[in-house]
Amino acid sequence: MEVSASSKECRMSIVKPHKLGIITGPGSEYLSGKVVKHLRGLYIERYHKLSKNLAYRYGMSEDEILKQVTFIDDLGNKKIPSGKCPTEFICPNFDIPVKYTRFLNGEVKAEIQEPVRGIRIYIIYDVTNSVPMKINGCEEPVSFSVNDHIMMLFTIVNALNLAGAESVTLVLPTYPYARQHKKSSREALTAALFGQMCEGLGVERIITLDIHSKEIENCFRKVHLENLHASYQFLVELKKIIDISDPNITVVSPDVGAVSRNKFYAQILHRPLAMLYKERDYSIVTTGAKNTNIKSINLLGDVKGKTVIIADDMLASGGTMLIAMKYLREMGAKKIICITSLPFFNGNAIETFNAAHEDGIFDYIIGTNVVYHTDNLLSKKWFIQTDASELFARAINRLHHGRAISPLLDNRKIVQRLVDDVQNAAAAKKQAESNSEGGNGDIQ
Repeated sequence: MEVSASSKECRMSIVKPHKLGIITGPGSEYLSGKVVKHLRGLYIERYHKLSKNLAYRYGMSEDEILKQVTFIDDLGNKKIPSGKCPTEFICPNFDIPVKYTRFLNGEVKAEIQEPVRGIRIYIIYDVTNSVPMKINGCEEPVSFSVNDHIMMLFTIVNALNLAGAESVTLVLPTYPYARQHKKSSREALTAALFGQMCEGLGVERIITLDIHSKEIENCFRKVHLENLHASYQFLVELKKIIDISDPNITVVSPDVGAVSRNKFYAQILHRPLAMLYKERDYSIVTTGAKNTNIKSINLLGDVKGKTVIIADDMLASGGTMLIAMKYLREMGAKKIICITSLPFFNGNAIETFNAAHEDGIFDYIIGTNVVYHTDNLLSKKWFIQTDASELFARAINRLHHGRAISPLLDNRKIVQRLVDDVQNAAAAKKQAESNSEGGNGDIQ
């Protein structure tokens, strides 16, 4: 049977995706390493499942399947194979090395160390990491600002385009300048400006996590924006520290802008939604956790004796969140848990939150690992880190093979199933205990 070249290429890419390349931005080694590890695991898992099913379907041994796969793979490989046929499936290496240089005058340069012509590149970059790092051209570790990272990102994209990469996708857990998505006076729409600059450089797609405002997507003409959510990962950690079947749970939106996000959790948990309304003095600039522009705060709802869950997209200095949690505690909240996709903890926020926890203002903060932190935060007993790297690995895998990414963008079904399983199990246990007590009463 004849097989077209295009179909063979598609079939080979599912098993061994030679056209997939991962580039790690400076300071993003931790996150990229975890994403690549999950990505390799996905391909190994898929191969073994495919091999087992094909062996059964065609009456072949798995060793024969491996030889067939390797033979077809070698035919389409750019390099002439050498040595004997492997005896086990070997997942290809996705990493593409890049040499980063920072000159004494502050200019930066990126040099791609391997051919990338015809390869679909995914750049994994944590543009908020300000931890000092070693880089060529600097004797001592240097700290990059968000703007330094963005300029380095642009040089990587340009180098890839000049080197003939088939496409470039940015994996940016934090979309830079996301809070500058609207203007009230003579100011720039910097969130849109960043997106337009990426579009001008030829970026095909941006993958991010829990973007601050969906309005940002409106600035693109060609670039696709994929906004992932870590709600499943949050709920997995949440059910470890509280009983999510507890009827005394209330979800509280910290402000008007976060209502949609918190409404999602309230609906999933089948629990009431409350909201905090804050009045601000915008003539005052928030400079830290203790110096905010909030003048007054009011609660729409009831939290007395409740376990309160607050969800927000990011936690920067954390001043407004601390004020909100302190107010909720004063209103009688029994337990307060905050979940945030991007736990920045800028400035002295870690020390401020640590002091607030000692004062009993809140119980836990749950954040993802897409923002790099040292043990200064990770060692705190009130901070729980959840791993969202697999989410990005699955998104890359699906996009590379042209599969639907909608299950990742809207994960309501899988999250609802997780919550319903826990709540149904709790209800069944309670019913069984009730029946047992009733039976014992009859015997007596």
